[in-house]
Amino acid sequence: MNSILLFISGPEIMVIMLIVVMVFGADKIPEIARGLGKGMRQVKDATNDIKKEIKDSSEKHSIDTDIAKDINKEISNVKDNIDDLTGPIKRQF
Repeated sequence: MNSILLFISGPEIMVIMLIVVMVFGADKIPEIARGLGKGMRQVKDATNDIKKEIKDSSEKHSIDTDIAKDINKEISNVKDNIDDLTGPIKRQF
């Protein structure tokens, strides 16, 4: 959801809020916000539960879940090797 908010500027948010007030009325906005907050909390809790289940299952079956760390480590090693090779070449020019 955060990536969606990156593309919305201040005036656009104000227009959206104005439309929400016109459609639902000012007295319904706290109820709507409360409902959205509860929904977001439920999604976050469900996501955390799924992550926990995956982690527990992978630990139970001895599966390595740190693949991204291993890939980043290998990329860093390749970059260092390239820098070592191109270091003297760069200095000559």
